[in-house]
Amino acid sequence: MAQAKLALEDGKIFEGTSFGAANCVEGEVCFNTSLTGYQEILTDPSYRGQIVTMTYPQIGNYGVNREDLESSRPHLAGFIVRELSRQVSNFRADGNLDEYLQQHGVVGLAGIDTRALVRHIRSQGALRGVLSSTEMDNERLVAQARGSLGLVGRDLVREVVSLKSAHWTEGLSRWNDLAPHSGPALPEKRPRVIALDFGMKWNIARHLHQQGCDVTIVPGTLATVESVLGERPDGVFLSNGPGDPEPLAYAIETIRGLLGKVPIFGICLGHQLLGLACGARTFKLKFGHRGANQPVLNLETGLVEITAQNHGFAVADEGLPDSLVVTHRNLNDNTIAGLRHRTHPAFSVQYHPESSAGPHDSHYLFSTFVSQISA
Repeated sequence: MAQAKLALEDGKIFEGTSFGAANCVEGEVCFNTSLTGYQEILTDPSYRGQIVTMTYPQIGNYGVNREDLESSRPHLAGFIVRELSRQVSNFRADGNLDEYLQQHGVVGLAGIDTRALVRHIRSQGALRGVLSSTEMDNERLVAQARGSLGLVGRDLVREVVSLKSAHWTEGLSRWNDLAPHSGPALPEKRPRVIALDFGMKWNIARHLHQQGCDVTIVPGTLATVESVLGERPDGVFLSNGPGDPEPLAYAIETIRGLLGKVPIFGICLGHQLLGLACGARTFKLKFGHRGANQPVLNLETGLVEITAQNHGFAVADEGLPDSLVVTHRNLNDNTIAGLRHRTHPAFSVQYHPESSAGPHDSHYLFSTFVSQISA
């Protein structure tokens, strides 16, 4: 096996074996606590600019398949696992993880103490790093990590979003227990939803379609108030996406102009952008929330939801405008996990109710959005 190394900006080095493509990449090193769902993580555009470490010890045992993609290709910079399974055991598999990463030019690192790496990140906070299977000099790798770009202040959305609009016609997978449609009774005319794409996972669009919506995906980088309202939508969806929300002035301006004119539902980055459009602030979390086992308290029902999450930024409590009501809290650190506008039909959550992969506790939010549209 060829050698590979992870060098962090604080000088710490992790050495193991390489898999995937031969490459040398920079990124913010983060970790995900999911037990399954590595293929969905690889293809989630929200991971742009990051080197992802899986905390579960063995990854790759069920291979990869075409049905579980969340976008057309991987978006993360690099991938780190404790043990890469060389044996694939799943009847749905089309190939193995090693070959998939090779095909898409993604470098992987296996055989390191991922528990030690995660504990280091939790203690020190998110760190810039370099993952390499080509350059092996420790000093050069650390220097490269220190000189690399972080996530703050960068517009990573432009790196993952298509420049063309698209009409979405695919529902949930036949393996999903919510297919066929199980939402509220819908009017004969399908509600028209414009989904502003900032790096949207495909399963979000699948859920909207499954709820009976006529979904058009529009690049969030190009959308204006006039262009969106010109489509005569019944509702507007704000998608997830990568990185820092504050540099996305174009998105914030558009959302601010849409408030009160059409029902709005936002997820993850869309949640942060809705908050900013209403006058809230955002901040960078110490090491972020990433995993399919994150507990959230619904303050309006008193119920706890186990959720899938992937974000490194959050809406701040300090200076939260009176126009916004906090509807959900993350039970791990009490950060805001959901918002609702007091007077306009607009709400958002700081997690992924579409799951894929993850628990189904929060699927009801799509029905809530459709009910809001149909009211």
